[in-house]
Amino acid sequence: MMKKKSISASKASLIFFLCQMISALDVPLDSKLLEELSQPPTITQQSPKDYIVDPRENIVIQCEAKGKPPPSFSWTRNGTHFDIDKDAQVTMKPNSGTLVVNIMNGVKAEAYEGVYQCTARNERGAAISNNIVIRPSRSPLWTKEKLEPNHVREGDSLVLNCRPPVGLPPPIIFWMDNAFQRLPQSERVSQGLNGDLYFSNVQPEDTREDYICYARFNHTQTIQQKQPISVKVFSTKPVTERPPVLLTPTGSTSNKVELRGNVLLLECIAAGLPTPVIRWIKEGGELPANRTFFENFKKTLKIIDVSEADSGNYKCIARNILGSTHHVISVTVKASPYWITAPRNLVLSPGEDGTLICRANGNPKPSISWLTNGVPIAIAPEDPSRKVDGDTIIFSAVQERSSAVYQCNASNEYGYLLANAFVNVLAEPPRILTPANKLYQVIADSPALIDCAYFGSPKPEIEWFKGVKGSILRGNEYVFHDNGTLEIPVAQKDSTGTYTCVARNKLGKTQNEVQLEVKDPTMIIKQPEYKVIQRSAQASFECVIKHDPTLLPTVIWLKDNNELPDDERFLVGKDNLTIMNVTDKDDGTYTCIVNTTLDSVSASAVLTVVAAPPTPAIIYARPNPPLDLELTGQLERSIELSWVPGEENNSPITNFVIEYEDGLHEPGVWHYQTEVPGSQTTVQLKLSPYVNYSFRVIAVNEIGRSQPSEPSEQYLTKSANPDENPSNVQGIGSEPDNLVITWESLKGFQSNGPGLQYKVSWRQKDVDDEWTSVVVANVSKYIVSGTPTFVPYEIKVQALNDLGYAPEPSEVIGHSGEDLPMVAPGNVQVHVINSTLAKVHWDPVPLKSVRGHLQGYKVYYWKVQSLSRRSKRHVEKKILTFRGNKTFGMLPGLEPYSSYKLNVRVVNGKGEGPASPDKMFKTPEGVPSSPSFLKITNPTLDSLTLEWGSPTHPNGVLTSYILKFQPINNTHELGPLVEIRIPANESSLILKNLNYSTRYKFYFNAQTSVGSGSQITEEAVTIMDEAMASRQVDIATQGWFIGLMCAVALLILILLIVCFIRRNKGGKYPVKEKEDAHADPEIQPMKEDDGTFGEYSDAEDHKPLKKGSRTPSDRTVKKEDSDDSLVDYGEGVNGQFNEDGSFIGQYSGKKEKEPAEGNESSEAPSPVNAMNSFV
Repeated sequence: MMKKKSISASKASLIFFLCQMISALDVPLDSKLLEELSQPPTITQQSPKDYIVDPRENIVIQCEAKGKPPPSFSWTRNGTHFDIDKDAQVTMKPNSGTLVVNIMNGVKAEAYEGVYQCTARNERGAAISNNIVIRPSRSPLWTKEKLEPNHVREGDSLVLNCRPPVGLPPPIIFWMDNAFQRLPQSERVSQGLNGDLYFSNVQPEDTREDYICYARFNHTQTIQQKQPISVKVFSTKPVTERPPVLLTPTGSTSNKVELRGNVLLLECIAAGLPTPVIRWIKEGGELPANRTFFENFKKTLKIIDVSEADSGNYKCIARNILGSTHHVISVTVKASPYWITAPRNLVLSPGEDGTLICRANGNPKPSISWLTNGVPIAIAPEDPSRKVDGDTIIFSAVQERSSAVYQCNASNEYGYLLANAFVNVLAEPPRILTPANKLYQVIADSPALIDCAYFGSPKPEIEWFKGVKGSILRGNEYVFHDNGTLEIPVAQKDSTGTYTCVARNKLGKTQNEVQLEVKDPTMIIKQPEYKVIQRSAQASFECVIKHDPTLLPTVIWLKDNNELPDDERFLVGKDNLTIMNVTDKDDGTYTCIVNTTLDSVSASAVLTVVAAPPTPAIIYARPNPPLDLELTGQLERSIELSWVPGEENNSPITNFVIEYEDGLHEPGVWHYQTEVPGSQTTVQLKLSPYVNYSFRVIAVNEIGRSQPSEPSEQYLTKSANPDENPSNVQGIGSEPDNLVITWESLKGFQSNGPGLQYKVSWRQKDVDDEWTSVVVANVSKYIVSGTPTFVPYEIKVQALNDLGYAPEPSEVIGHSGEDLPMVAPGNVQVHVINSTLAKVHWDPVPLKSVRGHLQGYKVYYWKVQSLSRRSKRHVEKKILTFRGNKTFGMLPGLEPYSSYKLNVRVVNGKGEGPASPDKMFKTPEGVPSSPSFLKITNPTLDSLTLEWGSPTHPNGVLTSYILKFQPINNTHELGPLVEIRIPANESSLILKNLNYSTRYKFYFNAQTSVGSGSQITEEAVTIMDEAMASRQVDIATQGWFIGLMCAVALLILILLIVCFIRRNKGGKYPVKEKEDAHADPEIQPMKEDDGTFGEYSDAEDHKPLKKGSRTPSDRTVKKEDSDDSLVDYGEGVNGQFNEDGSFIGQYSGKKEKEPAEGNESSEAPSPVNAMNSFV
């Protein structure tokens, strides 16, 4: 049973296994073993075949390889040996074949143009890279030419020729005006594929002198400009309408050749008035769906990923109201070589046979040539084990000296393919990698998997023994996996013991012992039961368990699948849960979960909390379990079950639930079968083959479910073919060269018989290929290796057992493994919308180059420098992801007036592809931030000095600073506003001719050409006149002034006492009476006309203070202030009671409030100032 059916199958398994082992050197499963295995070189990384380099940067030509021992590297240039040691500008990276050409020392990149090829060599062979053609990019200037103005009649057609300089790679063409704005394009005016600007008919608005053609060379990030072209349109009335005439292509027919997999672009641009509309058709066929796109206002037909089936005649039809014209383009699709079967590495043991197959297709058919270790096989050393037969090399009875690296070259006039594949001949005795005496533990009646990881060449045969002197294991109760694993599908207690794995090949034999312990399953032998408990009573749930004595169980209780409440009323015992003083919130489902290191079981019960009845009431409970189950009418696929209902317990039975147990496959596990109404006591049950049935019945009423009935007698149905196939079949590659087929296995009773297996079949979709099939044991995965990268496969999985196959399964489509995308998005363009937002566009990559499921595109962008500071900073790259096949996106949060770079990468399930060339763009100016600081220093009688710092974020070129200021009087009223514009290069200013002892408020901001930024404010005070300050201090120290203040305070106290007494007596107080009568001059010391005590003359300057001089400078009174506010009458802004007696003013005979006097001083009120307000 363990031997393969044929020698070729054994070789295939051996090659597959050893290839896996050797290819895993980067991540070894057993590093000590893999260090001892020799391997020929394998090229892992190389530069592209057509490698265009930036002439301003060092040239890096990649060549990386792996092998054992590590390979050495050499290069040829233009077919001859390239001696790196003799060229001081060329170095090779350590432990690598990558060349670095230093062109920073004045060496021109053109000196290193040529065809390069890398060879990686060790004692087992030599691998070679592709021919890498190195060419520096070129961005030549436009040829000087004199352009005459174009005078065109309105309605005529016009073509403005661009004729860009020939660059490498070709430039991207676009038309702009002198203001660097894109010229608008439409159905009437558009740019052709050759870069020319076509006018189907000209209009007067087309007159301008700045039609400029630009050529952008992305590789060197340069833009060349053609001289401006002038167009002058003159009008003639009336304008004559014209039928369509094709501007391009000319004639009635033309030919086009395109390569398979490329993008086909066909163009038709027509003249005419009105502007013609273009329509495309394919003669004798339909345009391919999902690959056809119309661009440039339907003037361009675009078909992506073209194939030979897209060859044919394509007709464009231009039509307007006066007629139509057409052009037929005959398209021929050729093909550079592409792989049908690329040669794959071959690992053999001495004396074995094998083949290398190299099959490619193309148009024309490519020729196949072979090399060995980089030398044409015709002149290579003879190897008697090798025979070349066209695209196949046949190896017979290989020896260790037959190890080599073979190269297959498939070429035609459109290109070539080169593949390396090694033949590695190894002779290795068997080794077992599984640790000795490893212990495996499983639960009884569950599968046991015992490992025996091995290696050897030839592939060893594996045998298993139980016990020290046991016989070889055979039979259906065991499953032997190709990787050496022994599976016991249903382990029993007697399966416990020592198992010995023996691996042998012709070079030797080895063995390893492991231990298997089968434990008793954990069971809940007394489960918690449904409880109906009155409030304030006690509830208890039991959970008694039985477990293997060598396993340590843990018991967890849950309420409604959550942890128990943190409440001391919940008491968890060894075998029970008790809830004291039950409340309504304790209602719910309680679950007992028992866990060990190998298994877990649980049981639940519901607690219902009810109110305590005032009088004895009817007790409603779940029904008793049904009785006397009986099986009758036994057939292969059906049986009749009958029973006797148990007590209803005052709540009618609503329905019965029937469950079954499969004692053959899942003993002890009960499954739902069906349910019937409560009035029914018999049921006809459908059965499956190869199941040992037992049935039980559960009664249900409004209170809940009864305990299950006792099981019925057992009934074993006969075996049969499987009725169904596995579900959820999928094919998803985990590596670029494999296909992982998975499915959901059938459950035990679905097998319908013993010996359940699966037939796994696959074939590549859309390729005329036969199905490949393999029969595997009862597993749920199979890996197909050596597949091409990301190609569709048709997959089907069919169940079978010892009696036969299940019905033919349906096919599903899967894909082999993804690899990183190969191509970067092209034509990346940035449109700057404003100073903080830009829009990026790119062309989608060909779907074939994605090599996986397209997930979207990632845009990497970063700030290079601020244009206002010219200082670089740490580059922090930002990433935006755009899902799906989106070709544009918005870049928010940019900083104004800055230089940015970005690139775009395509993303598939494997990862990111190469980045597009970095695209630079600049954001325009914005408004600046506020100045960093504003300081006011050196106050004098009439001047202040202002100093400031430039904005932290200028966001452009500063044009000036704006200073605004205005005075503030003691009542916080603002004076007239003065504005001053200051040059941007200034950082300080002296303000003169200010008022003394005056507070000023300043508003300061910066400006760019876009506008003003946010402002910063500050306040400052000019100093007081020294003579006045000295005089006021003298007055305040006079004895008469102190006496006056005391008298005023005493008068206020007397008035308050009198008012308090009169108020308590219910009459009016004297002050109030005088106010009403306006008659007593003793209580009205202020003049009736203005409320002042008189005038006071300054002895020094003889300048009298006018009556009511507290009025603001604009001679107005604030009417909205309250008449009863003490602030209006006092000097201080806080409305305090001053010693100058200003409180009396509230009881004067004037009903109208007088305006307050302003001395234009912001100093705090003092007794001297208070006195000044009254004289």
